[in-house]
Amino acid sequence: MSTSTPATGQPTILTTMQGAAFLLTLSCAGVAAAQNADANPKQLEDVVVTANRSEQRRFDTPASIDAVPVDPLRLGSPLVNMSELLSVVPGIQARERQNYAQDLQISVRGFGSRSTFGVRGVRILIDGIPATQPDGQGQAATASLTSAKRIEVLRGPVAQLYGNAAGGVVQVFTADPPTDGRVHLGASAGAGSYNQTQIEGSIAGGNDVIGGLLDVSQYATDGYRDHSAARRNQLNAKLVARPSSDTTLTGVFNVFDQPLAQDPLGLTRAQFDQNPRQVVQPALTFNTRKTIRQHQGGVVLEQRLSASDTINARVYAGTRQVFQTLALAANGVVDLDNSYGGAGLSWTRKTSVNGMPLNWTVGVESDRLDQERRGFNNVNGTPGAISRSELDKAQNTDFFGQLDWTFLPQWKASAGVRSSRVRLNIDDRLTPVNNGTVDYRNTSPVLGLVWYAREDLNFYGNIGRGFETPTLAESAYRSTATASPGPNLSLRASRSLQGEIGAKYRSGRHVADLALFDATSQDEIVPLSTLNGRTVYQNVDEVKRRGLELSLQSGWGQVSTRVAYTYLDAQFGKAYVNVQNGAVAAGNRLPGVPAHSLSTQVEFKPTQQATVGAEMRLDSKVYVNDINSEAAPGYAIFNLRGAYEFRAGPSRMFLYGRLDNVFDRQYAGSVIVNDGNRRFYEPAAGRRLFVGLRTQF
Repeated sequence: MSTSTPATGQPTILTTMQGAAFLLTLSCAGVAAAQNADANPKQLEDVVVTANRSEQRRFDTPASIDAVPVDPLRLGSPLVNMSELLSVVPGIQARERQNYAQDLQISVRGFGSRSTFGVRGVRILIDGIPATQPDGQGQAATASLTSAKRIEVLRGPVAQLYGNAAGGVVQVFTADPPTDGRVHLGASAGAGSYNQTQIEGSIAGGNDVIGGLLDVSQYATDGYRDHSAARRNQLNAKLVARPSSDTTLTGVFNVFDQPLAQDPLGLTRAQFDQNPRQVVQPALTFNTRKTIRQHQGGVVLEQRLSASDTINARVYAGTRQVFQTLALAANGVVDLDNSYGGAGLSWTRKTSVNGMPLNWTVGVESDRLDQERRGFNNVNGTPGAISRSELDKAQNTDFFGQLDWTFLPQWKASAGVRSSRVRLNIDDRLTPVNNGTVDYRNTSPVLGLVWYAREDLNFYGNIGRGFETPTLAESAYRSTATASPGPNLSLRASRSLQGEIGAKYRSGRHVADLALFDATSQDEIVPLSTLNGRTVYQNVDEVKRRGLELSLQSGWGQVSTRVAYTYLDAQFGKAYVNVQNGAVAAGNRLPGVPAHSLSTQVEFKPTQQATVGAEMRLDSKVYVNDINSEAAPGYAIFNLRGAYEFRAGPSRMFLYGRLDNVFDRQYAGSVIVNDGNRRFYEPAAGRRLFVGLRTQF
């Protein structure tokens, strides 16, 4: 029998629908196309991933992990939101809510689905630097996709090795500067429906010793809905120095400036059915909107000490200012001034036992957030009397270790552990009696095993424990009976036990992945009550998430296809009471995620220069609250795209266009879970066109 052992190669870019309906859709759509596939069969083969901390081929990892390639020159998409790229990955929901004041909704296997703003329950890293704060609150919009190289998505127990709120891990990697000694210039421009405009420019150059990249982009839209205009400016810079063959020093600096993001709020079901583009009156009365300014810089060092030993270190710091007006008068203006930073150090050693490879990594990470929070009464969209003044802090200190051992030619075992301490501190300047501090401690062990049955087939399984602390926002109120109730520091951290088994197959340009997973959480953080925009949270036990993920990729000559399917059975295993909405019965579905999700793509290259493609996205219904009294209907949407690449003198040109939601389907792109005003529904855009031109010199 032939054998296959784990190998580390050079980094390359990658990455029941009920019964008959699902099978019919699957057979018609085939297996769906990678947006950037070409006729090179190696594109679907060896892929190096780093999301599991030890760099190795995706095929060899005992975990559910995908890497999505990003080629900003040839990708027929505006590259504004991660939702444009992540639909081809099973197990993850990235919902573009047509509301730039609230960022994307991202959930992995149901973790993070109840977040009403930003991302929680899923850790986000950009070039190795956390975009998730120590309390578990993160942002996805700050990643510059116009200069990205790939996005990695890690799901399941292995993600727990990333610490607090790691129901899944999403990592974005910026492209490295060129090393050919030449200067590379790039530019792009695009326009689309709802007055969308995007311009971008980049310059990069370098050699084997030092190189740099600078990318600047601007995006603007009037929005699909009334009162949903947005403006966004981004700068991403990367400097890579290699003073010796053993040393690599990477510096990153980025700016995210969002001077305008109007918030149209959600709609009730009646309003959604009547006119999905409308805005509710409170949004206009209080001029609901958000502005964000963020500056961040960091340095990452990789130092090879010997053929066996490597040290990795990182340090970063940043500031983030947020000004937001909410749809309420009392404490309806939020003014946040954040400063944050952190450092990490890890040591990796490659050795052997009985002649078989054994690699291990140990490390420490510490991150902190200082948040000056001011609240004001909202007087028709302008700040009134001050109503809140706090200095809130969140800090974590984590120690971790991970080991991979190929103990037989066809068997590899993995083990890891992470010990975490998270501290939240509230310093209330208006009401000092509300001051307080709470510590959360947790140890997360993970075990994994993979059997390389053949060169083209392996089976794996892993199990692990994870945890998720309350965020500063979730800890803000312990009672809604008074105007200033004080923080809820008695909330406990949620703890989960996760397991999965899976199989991976690859043969030439054909790749198939299958995973079955199960997770049970204790002390899940859910709403207790909501009054005047203030939500109080509580802990409940026995929240279950289980399901199946299937991913297929294939290529036949000029046609390539890809499919990603997820079945998720997420439910409350134990009854509890929501004071505002009533009893939540055992067996109720977790809101915010569909039970079935299917994404397919097919791409055809009639010539070396031309590409045409079709995409389909199908989701089943999504419950909007814990009591399951309402649900957003299921939907299927279809998109078309085309591109043509040509040369004009010394430059390469890429002209593309895409038509999304071809049949102008009315559907809810996302839902605001457990909204106190029953405005649960955030409509997705109707039929829309976007065309663009990219060039590289």
